[in-house]
Amino acid sequence: MAGWIGRKYLARKQKQGFDLSKMPLSEKTLFPLKRDGLDPVPQLGDTRDREPVSKLPLPFGMRAWLVSGHDEAKAVLSDVKSFSNDFSNLVGDAGVSADKDPGGLGFADPPDHTRMRKILTPEFTMRRLSRLTPRIEEIVEQRLDALREEADRTGGPVDLTNVFAWPIPSLVICELLGIPYEDRDEFERLSTARFDLFAGADASLGAVSESLTYLHEIVKKQRESPGDGLLGMIVQEHGDKVDDWELAGMADGLLTGGLETTASMVALGALVLLRDPEAFALVHDDDSAVDGVVEEMLRYLTVVQVAFPRFAREDVEIGDKTIASGDIVLVSLSGADRDGSLGEDTESFEATREKSAHLAFGHGVHRCIGAELGRMELRAAYPALVRRFPHMRLAVEPEELTFRELSIVYGVETLPVYLD
Repeated sequence: MAGWIGRKYLARKQKQGFDLSKMPLSEKTLFPLKRDGLDPVPQLGDTRDREPVSKLPLPFGMRAWLVSGHDEAKAVLSDVKSFSNDFSNLVGDAGVSADKDPGGLGFADPPDHTRMRKILTPEFTMRRLSRLTPRIEEIVEQRLDALREEADRTGGPVDLTNVFAWPIPSLVICELLGIPYEDRDEFERLSTARFDLFAGADASLGAVSESLTYLHEIVKKQRESPGDGLLGMIVQEHGDKVDDWELAGMADGLLTGGLETTASMVALGALVLLRDPEAFALVHDDDSAVDGVVEEMLRYLTVVQVAFPRFAREDVEIGDKTIASGDIVLVSLSGADRDGSLGEDTESFEATREKSAHLAFGHGVHRCIGAELGRMELRAAYPALVRRFPHMRLAVEPEELTFRELSIVYGVETLPVYLD
Protein backbone atom coordinates (compact mmCIF):
# COMPACT_ATOMS: atom_id res chain seq x y z
CA MET A 1 0.00 0.00 0.00
CA ALA A 2 2.70 2.49 0.96
CA GLY A 3 4.60 1.86 -2.27
CA TRP A 4 1.55 2.23 -4.46
CA ILE A 5 0.47 5.42 -2.71
CA GLY A 6 3.99 6.79 -2.88
CA ARG A 7 4.27 6.18 -6.59
CA LYS A 8 0.93 7.82 -7.35
CA TYR A 9 1.73 10.74 -5.03
CA LEU A 10 5.00 11.38 -6.79
CA ALA A 11 3.35 11.03 -10.18
CA ARG A 12 1.05 13.83 -9.09
CA LYS A 13 3.95 16.00 -7.91
CA GLN A 14 6.26 15.20 -10.82
CA LYS A 15 4.18 14.57 -13.91
CA GLN A 16 7.07 14.20 -16.35
CA GLY A 17 9.96 11.78 -16.55
CA PHE A 18 9.40 9.86 -13.29
CA ASP A 19 9.86 6.09 -13.30
CA LEU A 20 7.17 4.69 -11.00
CA SER A 21 9.03 1.41 -10.58
CA LYS A 22 12.11 2.95 -8.97
CA MET A 23 10.73 4.45 -5.79
CA PRO A 24 12.95 3.13 -2.96
CA LEU A 25 11.07 1.60 -0.04
CA SER A 26 12.61 0.35 3.18
CA GLU A 27 11.72 -2.22 5.79
CA LYS A 28 10.68 0.71 7.99
CA THR A 29 8.02 1.57 5.43
CA LEU A 30 6.67 -1.90 4.65
CA PHE A 31 6.47 -3.45 8.10
CA PRO A 32 2.68 -2.81 8.53
CA LEU A 33 2.11 -5.36 5.75
CA LYS A 34 4.48 -8.00 7.09
CA ARG A 35 3.44 -10.98 9.21
CA ASP A 36 4.94 -13.97 10.91
CA GLY A 37 2.41 -16.65 10.06
CA LEU A 38 -0.93 -15.34 11.26
CA ASP A 39 0.52 -12.59 13.44
CA PRO A 40 1.68 -9.09 12.48
CA VAL A 41 5.42 -8.71 13.00
CA PRO A 42 6.34 -7.55 16.53
CA GLN A 43 7.46 -4.19 15.17
CA LEU A 44 3.84 -3.24 14.51
CA GLY A 45 2.78 -3.90 18.09
CA ASP A 46 5.86 -2.18 19.47
CA THR A 47 5.16 0.87 17.33
CA ARG A 48 1.49 0.97 18.38
CA ASP A 49 2.28 0.68 22.09
CA ARG A 50 5.01 3.29 21.93
CA GLU A 51 3.53 5.70 19.40
CA PRO A 52 -0.02 4.94 18.14
CA VAL A 53 0.28 7.79 15.64
CA SER A 54 3.75 7.68 14.11
CA LYS A 55 5.52 9.06 11.08
CA LEU A 56 5.91 6.55 8.28
CA PRO A 57 9.24 7.12 6.55
CA LEU A 58 8.84 7.70 2.84
CA PRO A 59 11.46 9.06 0.43
CA PHE A 60 11.67 12.47 -1.20
CA GLY A 61 10.25 14.35 1.75
CA MET A 62 6.76 12.87 1.49
CA ARG A 63 4.79 13.24 4.73
CA ALA A 64 2.93 10.12 5.79
CA TRP A 65 1.56 8.80 9.07
CA LEU A 66 0.83 5.32 10.35
CA VAL A 67 -2.11 5.14 12.76
CA SER A 68 -2.06 1.85 14.67
CA GLY A 69 -3.82 2.58 17.98
CA HIS A 70 -7.46 1.49 18.19
CA ASP A 71 -8.94 4.77 19.44
CA GLU A 72 -6.79 6.80 17.07
CA ALA A 73 -7.77 4.57 14.14
CA LYS A 74 -11.46 5.06 14.87
CA ALA A 75 -10.92 8.82 15.06
CA VAL A 76 -9.40 8.88 11.56
CA LEU A 77 -11.85 6.46 10.00
CA SER A 78 -14.88 8.37 11.27
CA ASP A 79 -13.69 11.87 10.34
CA VAL A 80 -14.79 12.64 6.78
CA LYS A 81 -14.53 16.38 7.44
CA SER A 82 -10.78 16.30 8.04
CA PHE A 83 -9.85 13.39 5.77
CA SER A 84 -10.54 12.59 2.13
CA ASN A 85 -10.67 9.19 0.41
CA ASP A 86 -11.16 10.58 -3.07
CA PHE A 87 -9.18 8.81 -5.79
CA SER A 88 -8.08 12.13 -7.28
CA ASN A 89 -5.75 12.57 -4.31
CA LEU A 90 -3.63 9.78 -5.80
CA VAL A 91 -3.54 11.05 -9.36
CA GLY A 92 -4.00 14.80 -9.03
CA ASP A 93 -4.42 16.98 -12.09
CA ALA A 94 -2.87 14.31 -14.31
CA GLY A 95 -6.03 12.31 -13.81
CA VAL A 96 -6.72 8.75 -14.88
CA SER A 97 -9.07 7.34 -17.47
CA ALA A 98 -12.53 6.26 -16.35
CA ASP A 99 -11.73 2.60 -16.92
CA LYS A 100 -8.85 2.77 -14.41
CA ASP A 101 -10.59 4.79 -11.71
CA PRO A 102 -11.77 2.12 -9.25
CA GLY A 103 -14.77 4.23 -8.28
CA GLY A 104 -17.13 2.64 -5.78
CA LEU A 105 -17.48 3.63 -2.15
CA GLY A 106 -13.90 3.22 -0.97
CA PHE A 107 -12.43 5.99 -3.11
CA ALA A 108 -15.31 8.47 -2.85
CA ASP A 109 -16.12 11.33 -0.48
CA PRO A 110 -19.48 12.78 0.48
CA PRO A 111 -21.74 13.82 -1.14
CA ASP A 112 -21.01 11.26 -3.92
CA HIS A 113 -20.24 8.58 -1.34
CA THR A 114 -23.44 9.36 0.57
CA ARG A 115 -25.56 9.12 -2.57
CA MET A 116 -24.00 5.80 -3.69
CA ARG A 117 -24.22 4.25 -0.25
CA LYS A 118 -27.86 5.27 0.03
CA ILE A 119 -28.52 3.37 -3.20
CA LEU A 120 -26.68 0.23 -2.04
CA THR A 121 -27.63 0.09 1.66
CA PRO A 122 -31.17 -1.30 1.17
CA GLU A 123 -29.69 -4.28 -0.65
CA PHE A 124 -27.48 -5.14 2.32
CA THR A 125 -30.01 -5.13 5.14
CA MET A 126 -30.41 -8.43 6.93
CA ARG A 127 -33.95 -8.69 5.57
CA ARG A 128 -32.74 -8.48 1.96
CA LEU A 129 -29.67 -10.64 2.57
CA SER A 130 -31.71 -13.37 4.27
CA ARG A 131 -32.94 -14.41 0.83
CA LEU A 132 -29.39 -15.57 0.11
CA THR A 133 -29.15 -17.86 3.17
CA PRO A 134 -30.42 -21.03 1.45
CA ARG A 135 -28.14 -20.38 -1.53
CA ILE A 136 -25.10 -19.79 0.68
CA GLU A 137 -25.76 -23.04 2.53
CA GLU A 138 -26.19 -24.86 -0.78
CA ILE A 139 -22.91 -23.44 -2.11
CA VAL A 140 -21.05 -24.50 1.04
CA GLU A 141 -22.42 -28.03 0.75
CA GLN A 142 -21.44 -28.20 -2.92
CA ARG A 143 -17.87 -27.18 -2.05
CA LEU A 144 -17.71 -29.78 0.71
CA ASP A 145 -18.75 -32.38 -1.86
CA ALA A 146 -16.01 -31.07 -4.15
CA LEU A 147 -13.44 -31.51 -1.37
CA ARG A 148 -14.58 -35.09 -0.85
CA GLU A 149 -14.49 -35.85 -4.56
CA GLU A 150 -11.01 -34.37 -4.94
CA ALA A 151 -9.67 -36.37 -2.00
CA ASP A 152 -11.19 -39.59 -3.33
CA ARG A 153 -9.83 -38.90 -6.81
CA THR A 154 -6.25 -38.19 -5.77
CA GLY A 155 -6.01 -40.32 -2.66
CA GLY A 156 -4.02 -37.53 -1.04
CA PRO A 157 -4.45 -34.10 0.53
CA VAL A 158 -6.73 -31.44 -0.92
CA ASP A 159 -6.20 -27.70 -1.09
CA LEU A 160 -8.75 -26.04 1.15
CA THR A 161 -7.90 -22.58 -0.20
CA ASN A 162 -8.67 -23.19 -3.87
CA VAL A 163 -11.30 -25.93 -3.64
CA PHE A 164 -13.32 -24.49 -0.74
CA ALA A 165 -12.38 -20.97 0.38
CA TRP A 166 -12.27 -19.17 -2.97
CA PRO A 167 -15.34 -20.64 -4.71
CA ILE A 168 -17.73 -19.81 -1.85
CA PRO A 169 -17.56 -15.99 -2.04
CA SER A 170 -17.12 -16.16 -5.82
CA LEU A 171 -20.42 -17.96 -6.23
CA VAL A 172 -22.20 -15.88 -3.61
CA ILE A 173 -21.17 -12.55 -5.15
CA CYS A 174 -21.99 -13.68 -8.67
CA GLU A 175 -25.38 -14.68 -7.29
CA LEU A 176 -25.79 -11.33 -5.55
CA LEU A 177 -24.81 -9.20 -8.52
CA GLY A 178 -26.47 -11.35 -11.14
CA ILE A 179 -23.38 -11.87 -13.32
CA PRO A 180 -22.24 -15.05 -15.11
CA TYR A 181 -20.45 -17.49 -12.84
CA GLU A 182 -18.30 -18.81 -15.69
CA ASP A 183 -16.15 -15.67 -15.33
CA ARG A 184 -15.22 -16.53 -11.72
CA ASP A 185 -11.61 -17.56 -12.42
CA GLU A 186 -10.85 -14.30 -14.22
CA PHE A 187 -12.30 -12.19 -11.43
CA GLU A 188 -10.31 -14.07 -8.83
CA ARG A 189 -7.16 -13.22 -10.78
CA LEU A 190 -8.09 -9.56 -11.13
CA SER A 191 -9.05 -9.28 -7.48
CA THR A 192 -5.73 -10.69 -6.31
CA ALA A 193 -3.70 -8.61 -8.78
CA ARG A 194 -4.94 -5.26 -7.53
CA PHE A 195 -3.89 -6.04 -3.97
CA ASP A 196 -0.44 -7.43 -4.82
CA LEU A 197 2.29 -4.85 -4.22
CA PHE A 198 4.96 -6.97 -5.92
CA ALA A 199 3.19 -6.37 -9.25
CA GLY A 200 3.40 -2.59 -8.90
CA ALA A 201 0.98 0.28 -9.42
CA ASP A 202 0.55 -0.13 -13.18
CA ALA A 203 -0.44 -3.80 -12.84
CA SER A 204 -2.91 -2.91 -10.09
CA LEU A 205 -4.57 -0.25 -12.23
CA GLY A 206 -4.54 -2.64 -15.17
CA ALA A 207 -6.49 -5.20 -13.14
CA VAL A 208 -8.97 -2.49 -12.18
CA SER A 209 -9.32 -1.52 -15.83
CA GLU A 210 -10.01 -5.09 -16.98
CA SER A 211 -12.59 -5.62 -14.28
CA LEU A 212 -14.38 -2.33 -14.90
CA THR A 213 -14.42 -2.84 -18.66
CA TYR A 214 -16.12 -6.22 -18.25
CA LEU A 215 -18.58 -4.93 -15.66
CA HIS A 216 -19.42 -1.96 -17.86
CA GLU A 217 -20.57 -4.42 -20.52
CA ILE A 218 -22.62 -6.30 -17.92
CA VAL A 219 -24.24 -3.03 -16.82
CA LYS A 220 -25.15 -2.16 -20.41
CA LYS A 221 -26.86 -5.54 -20.76
CA GLN A 222 -28.71 -4.96 -17.50
CA ARG A 223 -29.92 -1.61 -18.85
CA GLU A 224 -31.44 -3.44 -21.81
CA SER A 225 -32.90 -6.32 -19.80
CA PRO A 226 -32.69 -5.92 -15.99
CA GLY A 227 -32.34 -9.16 -14.08
CA ASP A 228 -33.25 -9.94 -10.47
CA GLY A 229 -29.69 -9.47 -9.13
CA LEU A 230 -28.42 -6.33 -7.43
CA LEU A 231 -27.40 -4.64 -10.69
CA GLY A 232 -30.77 -5.24 -12.28
CA MET A 233 -32.59 -4.02 -9.19
CA ILE A 234 -30.59 -0.77 -9.10
CA VAL A 235 -31.27 -0.19 -12.78
CA GLN A 236 -34.99 -0.72 -12.23
CA GLU A 237 -35.23 1.42 -9.11
CA HIS A 238 -32.83 4.26 -9.96
CA GLY A 239 -32.58 4.30 -13.76
CA ASP A 240 -30.36 7.04 -15.16
CA LYS A 241 -29.68 8.52 -11.71
CA VAL A 242 -26.71 6.13 -11.72
CA ASP A 243 -24.61 6.15 -14.88
CA ASP A 244 -23.00 3.03 -16.32
CA TRP A 245 -19.44 3.68 -15.13
CA GLU A 246 -20.64 4.58 -11.66
CA LEU A 247 -22.68 1.38 -11.41
CA ALA A 248 -19.77 -0.65 -12.77
CA GLY A 249 -17.56 0.92 -10.08
CA MET A 250 -20.06 -0.03 -7.38
CA ALA A 251 -20.19 -3.60 -8.66
CA ASP A 252 -16.40 -3.79 -8.90
CA GLY A 253 -16.02 -2.59 -5.33
CA LEU A 254 -18.49 -5.18 -4.08
CA LEU A 255 -16.93 -7.96 -6.15
CA THR A 256 -13.34 -7.38 -5.11
CA GLY A 257 -14.14 -6.25 -1.58
CA GLY A 258 -16.22 -9.33 -0.89
CA LEU A 259 -14.19 -11.90 -2.81
CA GLU A 260 -10.56 -11.61 -1.75
CA THR A 261 -11.38 -10.71 1.85
CA THR A 262 -13.92 -13.46 2.49
CA ALA A 263 -11.86 -16.11 0.71
CA SER A 264 -8.85 -15.21 2.84
CA MET A 265 -10.96 -15.28 5.99
CA VAL A 266 -12.42 -18.71 5.19
CA ALA A 267 -8.98 -20.21 4.57
CA LEU A 268 -7.15 -18.53 7.46
CA GLY A 269 -10.05 -19.18 9.82
CA ALA A 270 -9.91 -22.86 8.91
CA LEU A 271 -6.20 -22.80 9.70
CA VAL A 272 -6.97 -21.28 13.10
CA LEU A 273 -9.41 -24.11 13.81
CA LEU A 274 -6.89 -26.74 12.70
CA ARG A 275 -4.31 -25.27 15.07
CA ASP A 276 -6.75 -24.96 17.99
CA PRO A 277 -8.48 -28.27 18.85
CA GLU A 278 -10.66 -26.62 21.51
CA ALA A 279 -11.97 -24.06 19.04
CA PHE A 280 -12.49 -26.82 16.45
CA ALA A 281 -14.58 -28.80 18.96
CA LEU A 282 -16.52 -25.70 20.03
CA VAL A 283 -17.58 -24.89 16.46
CA HIS A 284 -18.35 -28.57 15.83
CA ASP A 285 -20.54 -29.02 18.91
CA ASP A 286 -22.14 -25.69 19.78
CA ASP A 287 -24.23 -23.66 17.33
CA SER A 288 -24.53 -20.84 19.86
CA ALA A 289 -20.74 -20.42 19.95
CA VAL A 290 -20.23 -19.94 16.21
CA ASP A 291 -21.08 -16.23 16.14
CA GLY A 292 -18.55 -15.44 18.88
CA VAL A 293 -15.83 -17.53 17.26
CA VAL A 294 -16.37 -15.74 13.94
CA GLU A 295 -16.06 -12.32 15.59
CA GLU A 296 -12.86 -13.31 17.34
CA MET A 297 -11.45 -14.66 14.07
CA LEU A 298 -12.29 -11.38 12.36
CA ARG A 299 -10.47 -9.45 15.08
CA TYR A 300 -7.50 -11.77 15.34
CA LEU A 301 -6.91 -12.21 11.62
CA THR A 302 -7.99 -8.76 10.30
CA VAL A 303 -7.15 -9.82 6.77
CA VAL A 304 -7.52 -6.29 5.37
CA GLN A 305 -4.32 -5.05 6.92
CA VAL A 306 -4.48 -1.35 5.99
CA ALA A 307 -7.54 0.79 5.28
CA PHE A 308 -8.01 2.89 2.16
CA PRO A 309 -5.54 5.78 2.33
CA ARG A 310 -6.75 9.04 3.79
CA PHE A 311 -5.51 12.50 2.84
CA ALA A 312 -5.75 15.31 5.37
CA ARG A 313 -7.92 18.17 4.12
CA GLU A 314 -6.75 20.41 6.96
CA ASP A 315 -4.48 20.39 9.99
CA VAL A 316 -5.98 17.96 12.51
CA GLU A 317 -5.05 16.53 15.91
CA ILE A 318 -5.07 12.73 16.17
CA GLY A 319 -3.87 11.41 19.50
CA ASP A 320 -1.00 13.62 20.53
CA LYS A 321 0.13 14.41 16.97
CA THR A 322 -0.73 17.17 14.52
CA ILE A 323 -1.33 15.87 11.02
CA ALA A 324 -0.85 18.64 8.47
CA SER A 325 -3.07 19.39 5.52
CA GLY A 326 -2.04 17.25 2.54
CA ASP A 327 -0.41 14.51 4.61
CA ILE A 328 -1.08 10.86 3.75
CA VAL A 329 -2.58 8.78 6.58
CA LEU A 330 -2.52 4.97 6.64
CA VAL A 331 -4.61 3.22 9.25
CA SER A 332 -3.27 -0.17 10.31
CA LEU A 333 -6.40 -2.21 10.95
CA SER A 334 -4.37 -5.27 11.94
CA GLY A 335 -2.41 -3.18 14.45
CA ALA A 336 -5.51 -1.52 15.89
CA ASP A 337 -7.26 -4.88 16.35
CA ARG A 338 -4.41 -6.15 18.52
CA ASP A 339 -4.57 -3.04 20.78
CA GLY A 340 -4.65 -3.88 24.48
CA SER A 341 -7.71 -1.67 24.95
CA LEU A 342 -9.78 -4.46 23.36
CA GLY A 343 -9.05 -6.93 26.17
CA GLU A 344 -6.39 -9.13 27.66
CA ASP A 345 -3.78 -10.96 25.58
CA THR A 346 -5.05 -9.53 22.30
CA GLU A 347 -2.09 -11.00 20.43
CA SER A 348 -3.69 -14.43 20.91
CA PHE A 349 -6.82 -16.06 19.53
CA GLU A 350 -9.35 -16.85 22.25
CA ALA A 351 -12.43 -18.66 20.91
CA THR A 352 -14.57 -17.67 23.89
CA ARG A 353 -13.46 -14.03 24.06
CA GLU A 354 -16.30 -11.55 24.50
CA LYS A 355 -17.12 -9.65 21.33
CA SER A 356 -15.03 -6.54 20.84
CA ALA A 357 -15.36 -3.39 18.76
CA HIS A 358 -12.88 -4.66 16.16
CA LEU A 359 -12.14 -2.79 12.96
CA ALA A 360 -11.90 -5.76 10.59
CA PHE A 361 -14.67 -4.20 8.49
CA GLY A 362 -13.45 -0.66 9.01
CA HIS A 363 -15.41 2.04 10.82
CA GLY A 364 -17.53 5.09 10.12
CA VAL A 365 -19.16 5.96 6.82
CA HIS A 366 -16.65 3.82 4.90
CA ARG A 367 -17.28 0.69 6.97
CA CYS A 368 -17.64 -2.30 4.64
CA ILE A 369 -21.20 -2.32 3.35
CA GLY A 370 -21.02 -6.09 2.83
CA ALA A 371 -19.99 -6.88 6.41
CA GLU A 372 -23.15 -8.84 7.22
CA LEU A 373 -22.92 -10.84 4.00
CA GLY A 374 -19.34 -11.78 4.89
CA ARG A 375 -20.43 -12.85 8.36
CA MET A 376 -23.19 -14.99 6.87
CA GLU A 377 -20.69 -16.82 4.68
CA LEU A 378 -18.26 -17.43 7.55
CA ARG A 379 -20.99 -18.61 9.92
CA ALA A 380 -22.11 -21.09 7.28
CA ALA A 381 -18.66 -22.29 6.19
CA TYR A 382 -16.86 -23.06 9.45
CA PRO A 383 -19.38 -25.34 11.21
CA ALA A 384 -20.28 -27.14 7.98
CA LEU A 385 -16.59 -27.81 7.30
CA VAL A 386 -15.69 -29.23 10.71
CA ARG A 387 -18.89 -31.26 10.96
CA ARG A 388 -18.45 -32.86 7.55
CA PHE A 389 -14.78 -33.61 8.22
CA PRO A 390 -14.32 -33.92 12.00
CA HIS A 391 -10.92 -35.61 11.58
CA MET A 392 -9.52 -33.07 9.13
CA ARG A 393 -5.85 -32.17 9.72
CA LEU A 394 -3.05 -30.24 8.10
CA ALA A 395 -1.08 -32.19 5.50
CA VAL A 396 2.09 -30.15 6.07
CA GLU A 397 3.82 -28.56 9.02
CA PRO A 398 2.50 -25.03 9.71
CA GLU A 399 5.91 -23.51 8.94
CA GLU A 400 5.75 -25.00 5.42
CA LEU A 401 2.70 -22.95 4.47
CA THR A 402 3.18 -20.06 2.05
CA PHE A 403 1.43 -16.81 2.90
CA ARG A 404 0.84 -13.83 0.66
CA GLU A 405 3.64 -11.29 1.10
CA LEU A 406 3.17 -7.52 1.18
CA SER A 407 -0.47 -7.73 0.20
CA ILE A 408 -3.09 -5.35 1.54
CA VAL A 409 -5.36 -8.40 1.96
CA TYR A 410 -3.45 -11.11 3.81
CA GLY A 411 -3.95 -14.74 2.86
CA VAL A 412 -2.50 -18.22 2.55
CA GLU A 413 -1.64 -19.40 -0.96
CA THR A 414 -2.59 -23.03 -0.40
CA LEU A 415 -3.87 -24.96 2.60
CA PRO A 416 -3.34 -28.70 2.03
CA VAL A 417 -5.36 -30.90 4.39
CA TYR A 418 -6.21 -34.54 4.89
CA LEU A 419 -9.95 -34.94 5.33
CA ASP A 420 -9.80 -38.23 7.26
